Amino acid sequence: MVKQAPRSKWIEGRQAMQAPEDVQTMLKLASLGWGAKRISRELGCSRNTVRSYLRQGGWQPYRSPQRPGRLTPYSEWLTERFRQHRGNCDVVRQELEREHGVTVSLRTVERAVAHLRREVLAQTAATVRFETPPGHQLQIDFGTVRVPIDDEQIKVHLFVATLGYSRRTYVAMFLHERQSAWLQGLEGAFRHFGGTTREVLIDNARALVSEHDVQTREVAFNDRFHAFCRYWGVTPRACAPYRARTKGKDERGVGYVKRNAIAGHRFASLEELQAHLARWMREVADVRVHGTTAEQPIDRFERDERRALAPLAAKAPFLQVRELSRRVHTDACIELDTNRYSVPFKLIGESVTVIVAERLVRVLYAGQEVACHAQNAGRRTSIIERSHLVGIVGAHLVGVSWLARPTTAAPTPAAPAELLRPLAEYETALGGGW
Repeated sequence: MVKQAPRSKWIEGRQAMQAPEDVQTMLKLASLGWGAKRISRELGCSRNTVRSYLRQGGWQPYRSPQRPGRLTPYSEWLTERFRQHRGNCDVVRQELEREHGVTVSLRTVERAVAHLRREVLAQTAATVRFETPPGHQLQIDFGTVRVPIDDEQIKVHLFVATLGYSRRTYVAMFLHERQSAWLQGLEGAFRHFGGTTREVLIDNARALVSEHDVQTREVAFNDRFHAFCRYWGVTPRACAPYRARTKGKDERGVGYVKRNAIAGHRFASLEELQAHLARWMREVADVRVHGTTAEQPIDRFERDERRALAPLAAKAPFLQVRELSRRVHTDACIELDTNRYSVPFKLIGESVTVIVAERLVRVLYAGQEVACHAQNAGRRTSIIERSHLVGIVGAHLVGVSWLARPTTAAPTPAAPAELLRPLAEYETALGGGW
């Protein structure tokens, strides 16, 4: 005797779908010669249910009836726009309302294009490896990391340049990512490699790219960066927006520098960090066996790429001279790259010309040099020449300079005799005595 299965349940007046084990029981009883009526009586379900399962030969999941959706007539249009906007359903929804007058929720659009999402994600993630010939391309980027320096966590910016063919790497440390850091980093890479490549591939950094149209791929480079590239004879190239991995050699290079050159190290000063990076490039990065080329970058560079680079000749640095205009603040200082440099206090409120050249900051007023300081590579420090503050902090401090060091103010000296007038002169000017 076949063991009786549990009676079927009824939900809201209709019979619930049979469990897979119940259907197997139906098939077994049918194979023993039982009829649909007897099986239905035994299992507690209708004859039509038994006949239906016997016809289909087993249990099958319930399929809801397919009804045409509201967006079915626009399926081709949705497919085209979904791919065009790289899976941005909200933009598709807005264009659907604007062009076809169809107002639906974002979730409705997402359901309508759900079958396309996997395809678009695969296209977005796919990257074709692009190899370049020797001397053709240099990829550059910045990476930010916090480094323990003298018991303090300092945020430093690592400029990383990678030759596309040999994978040889150049690293420099900066305290910011302003345009001057990009240009100084590039010139440092040119000097390190002993020449220039035909083109430089960059990300869409705001300091270098003014505009990059996603649809037309038209790029407007910053005027100064464009002048820099003309000066060195290189062609700038920019990655597609939001596709930084097309600059993959350098993207991986930044991560490699962080993990290998910086992680686990402590430094006494920024100078020690820079010296460590120079030693690391020479003793580690250049001589490792690269995972893609299976060669040491220095060997590949010396054999094939060095002679393919354009020689530097005797060109001076592009940033050797900067001419700026600054207003003297009430503390007798001008501000340059977040640092403050002192000038004679009599120029407070005046506009002066600042010339930065050969690591010197020269301040000119009416064509005459009124101050000269060594350029400071740090940030938010004050470089003060105390002779500029005579009459404010004391005449006996003339000729002494200090860098952001607190001092004890001395008594203010008496005004020079030529600046004092007898009271009688003031009485005459006022027309009488006091």
